[in-house]
Amino acid sequence: MENFVPGQRWLSTTEPELGLGTVMRLTGRSVQIVFTGSGVVRQYAFGSAPLMRAAFRPGDRIRIDGVETVVERVEAEDGLLVYVCGAERYPEGMLDAQQPVSQADTRLLAGRVDRSDQFDFRYELLQRRAAARAHPGWGLLGARVDLIPHQLRVAEIAAQRRPPRLLLADEVGLGKTIEACLIVAQQLAAGRARRVLVLVPESLVNQWFVELLRRFNLAFAIYDEERCESLELTEPHRNPFEDEQCVIASTDWLARNDKRARQALAAQWDMLLVDEAHHLVWTPDFASPDYRLVEALAAKTPGLLLLTATPEQLGLGGHFARLRLLDPARYHSLTAFEAETRRYQRLSRVVEALQAGAPLSLAETEALGELFEGEADTLPALLGAIAQGDDGARARLIDALIDRHGTGRVMIRNRRAAVGGFPRRVKHITVLDGNTASDPTLHGRLLAEFLHDVGEQEAEPEHDYTRDPRMDWLLALLDRIAPAKALLLCRSRAKVQALEEALRLRSGVKAARFHEDMSLLQRDRNAAWFADPEGARLLIASEIGAEGRNFQFAQHLILWDLPLDPDMLEQRIGRLDRIGQRGDVNIHVQAVAGSPQETLLRWYDEGLDAFSQILADGRELLRCFGDDVVALAIGEASPRRDADIHALLARSREVHAELARLIAEGRDRLLELGSQRGAGESELLAALLADDQRAAQDDFPLRLLERIGVHHEELGGGLWLLDPEHIAVDGFDEFKNGPRPATFDRATALARDDALYLRDDHPLLLSVGELLLSGETGNAAFLIDELPPRTVILEAVFVLECVARRALNAERFLPPTPLRVAIDTRLQPRSDFTPSERARLRAGERQIDLSPMRKVLATLVPPMLERARQEAESRAAARIADAVAAADSLLGREIVRLEALARINPAVRQEEVARLREERERLVEVLPGARPRLDALRLVASPDFLSLRR
Repeated sequence: MENFVPGQRWLSTTEPELGLGTVMRLTGRSVQIVFTGSGVVRQYAFGSAPLMRAAFRPGDRIRIDGVETVVERVEAEDGLLVYVCGAERYPEGMLDAQQPVSQADTRLLAGRVDRSDQFDFRYELLQRRAAARAHPGWGLLGARVDLIPHQLRVAEIAAQRRPPRLLLADEVGLGKTIEACLIVAQQLAAGRARRVLVLVPESLVNQWFVELLRRFNLAFAIYDEERCESLELTEPHRNPFEDEQCVIASTDWLARNDKRARQALAAQWDMLLVDEAHHLVWTPDFASPDYRLVEALAAKTPGLLLLTATPEQLGLGGHFARLRLLDPARYHSLTAFEAETRRYQRLSRVVEALQAGAPLSLAETEALGELFEGEADTLPALLGAIAQGDDGARARLIDALIDRHGTGRVMIRNRRAAVGGFPRRVKHITVLDGNTASDPTLHGRLLAEFLHDVGEQEAEPEHDYTRDPRMDWLLALLDRIAPAKALLLCRSRAKVQALEEALRLRSGVKAARFHEDMSLLQRDRNAAWFADPEGARLLIASEIGAEGRNFQFAQHLILWDLPLDPDMLEQRIGRLDRIGQRGDVNIHVQAVAGSPQETLLRWYDEGLDAFSQILADGRELLRCFGDDVVALAIGEASPRRDADIHALLARSREVHAELARLIAEGRDRLLELGSQRGAGESELLAALLADDQRAAQDDFPLRLLERIGVHHEELGGGLWLLDPEHIAVDGFDEFKNGPRPATFDRATALARDDALYLRDDHPLLLSVGELLLSGETGNAAFLIDELPPRTVILEAVFVLECVARRALNAERFLPPTPLRVAIDTRLQPRSDFTPSERARLRAGERQIDLSPMRKVLATLVPPMLERARQEAESRAAARIADAVAAADSLLGREIVRLEALARINPAVRQEEVARLREERERLVEVLPGARPRLDALRLVASPDFLSLRR
């Protein structure tokens, strides 16, 4: 590669759609290039930059200010090129970002051609790339998730926002994490976000890393103090947060480290995601450090996602605090918000009456009048229609209420009862004999274990379960439920290892282990062994190790110990109790009589009914009773203690019932109905289902990988083994550990985390496609067909490309579309021409050397190619007009809808409408600038053509 000089023009071979880039500066062993046409800056290492010098030769066409001209002479001045075109001289800096760069014509004229099948494959690859990029599910095609309507509807809602700022508050088990990841994946794929910061509690950092990587193929970097310090060792004054585009960090670490917080604030993010947002504490007089951090980041970051499952009724001030992060201009007064909430609670009762078909009371009608104030005709017309028995009027009134619901613009709350599809929980509780005759140390060991589990003792005791009565219970249970599979969850890695050792010594049960100290690959393989019908019957997993994994094919959950936090218990049960679970979830719990765990077990079972019902108030219950539960659990046995335990259970039942009543009475029906609206009519869902059906019959990914030497072998059950033994290139992380199983089937991918889920937007397929298209293979080819004597047809493939800022996502309307043009020697288009199947099959592996025919080609090809360019430009104009019309229509309708909504709902921000208007204006401006770029040529000739060289 020649030396880089500031001002030179270069082309990215892996991202040609960026247009020409300009060398800005050289730093060390890297070069910074700005692609002005698409608003992108890239930093490349000298030795591995996927760049090609945009150096044109005499006779080539160049584009200056949108006008093409022919180069007559090229001069070099201080490492830069000057193009002489007649009387004009154009320094290379004047070149348009979009240029007709191609090597296909040069190769064909030189007689250097490839096999005909390579041309066909290149054209198929271009078609696949264009279709995938225009697909409504781009960025989600290869997401390893079930196609659940309410989750996809959340992604659709977020995609319509400019930018998305949402509070995701679905009930436990409905997949808030999946929803948030869907949104992030879409924003990154569409180019609306490049830099994303994910802030989560320390215990969830690994879970989020796994979720983003395994399910969405998004590689985030985990940041902590050690990483930041190591980055600063080489460059002390650098901002470590600018080193990666996508970052996960602990909220607590960042909030309590002023230096790192300042650096994170200075790094300029496009999207901020905060999990467990209910931990951010705010009152009118106080804000916790983590709240202040998120508030500062939210003020500077366009996109914001907050996740919480805590019902707003259990703390209206905390709920307001979260909403003011999303829209501080609207949520500026807690008093006003409390009044607004009371009004919407009254309207919830109106909605119940409307849904039940009951008549509206005077008070309910007055409540409606407050909301429709200023709209003289709307409400009377709807109420009149209801009075006249119009069956649809009630639904239209509910829709009108949803449109006017302010909180619904920033908050989404789906409920399990409304979504449906959840299994029944069946509890199996066993209290084991607490006799210590055979093991005098039993109760001491159980106490030490409990104290560590609840955080009262830092050092974890050694575990030996070989002669433990709980092991007898476990073995008997496994025999009883055989041959069913079971997931066993416990607190720590040490317990996992002790349980595995005890099982190995006392039983022949095939068991896999799963904990946080294992690599992702090890965890994937063990999870796959557990998922295999012939594999492990039991998976023993630690608390952290199992986070982010769902094992819905199993119906038995064994809880070896119990967490003190009800929310953590719900997370454990949620590993099996999820949408898509096809059977009852059997929850098996044990405790030794008189042990601390028995007290905790009784609190969960007798006080909260936690093994049968969802605990929406878990955090509040822990705050009220956590300390008392621990104190009674570790207390000395006595009649007074027994009485205190009974009193605790009674109070827990009372408080739990009261909290449940408050939640039920304070439910915002409008918010819930708004969250569900449109879930069954999702365009995204329909598009992804159609793609699933296509993928079932698709072998293109296998054929694509064959091109770089990755062979495949069918394993059955929807799986293929990809073997990179003869791989033609290095650098694919997917194969760094050797052969990999792969699938195109969604159900198989969900059951096998170790298998690559190969869909058109998978990074592996995208990388291989870019590699092939950036090379010259297949861009010049020759084919003998059964044509009339002395007949020659030139097939030209042009790629219609639009150079635009990535944030515009112009490719959803005009992807890099291949235009195939056929021209005969009379310079007439042959729109219906395709080579015969017989000719393509007969060509097989033949590669013909046309170099002796260069003079013939130099006479024949240029005028045909020029005519092909004209035809391609004509077809491109029609495609561009369609794209402009589609963009104008789609965004125009959305603007009209938002403007109408803004007149009745103050939560619709004018900034959002303005952004949509700007987006439409910019698209209508840049789409007509798209130009066809020559990519490949194939000469198809009659059998007598080769005789011309003699």
